[in-house]
Amino acid sequence: MSIRTNKLIKRREPFTFMLYLGILGSIILFLAIFLIFLKKEYINQDIPMVIPKIFWLSTLVIVFSSISFYLSKKYLENQNFQKSKTYLAITFFMGLLFLVFQLVGWYNLANEGKTISTHTGASFLIILSGLHILHTFGGIVALSRVVSKVFSNKTYVDSFVYSVNPPNQLSIRLVYIYWHFIDILWLVIFVFLLYHAT
Repeated sequence: MSIRTNKLIKRREPFTFMLYLGILGSIILFLAIFLIFLKKEYINQDIPMVIPKIFWLSTLVIVFSSISFYLSKKYLENQNFQKSKTYLAITFFMGLLFLVFQLVGWYNLANEGKTISTHTGASFLIILSGLHILHTFGGIVALSRVVSKVFSNKTYVDSFVYSVNPPNQLSIRLVYIYWHFIDILWLVIFVFLLYHAT
């Protein structure tokens, strides 16, 4: 690897630190919400929690999106660019589908008369889900940039040049790490909601 390439990577490495710093901040934010809920539950003894059934489906979708992203990255490293593109497109589609299912869940809660102003359990669910939706939306925006660049490579040579370019490798790795983070984050939220569900 050339000296110039090494310098380029070093200049871009702060992005990795910034990503992990952002992840840490998000963990602290959600932990604070969990603690507020537990405190209120301790004082009130019981906070009825309801979970829209479609949240089960959205959970499966986001788990499979992480699996497809993993396969896409592996195929990219093995220079099987066509399969890498296919699984990357699946990841992007599943990310959008997750958001749709989450919003449908909100709609179903509203139809049942469970809103932030009328139901304490629903308010916590909406806050947790809403913050996660914002995190997921950020991931989709970042992923869309990767998808755009990957699919702009029409030939094998173009795809190969893209895959061995250090800045591109770093971009994919950062989005990959973040995507798995929002997946794990949702699983933690979902398990927390399930534990407190009525």
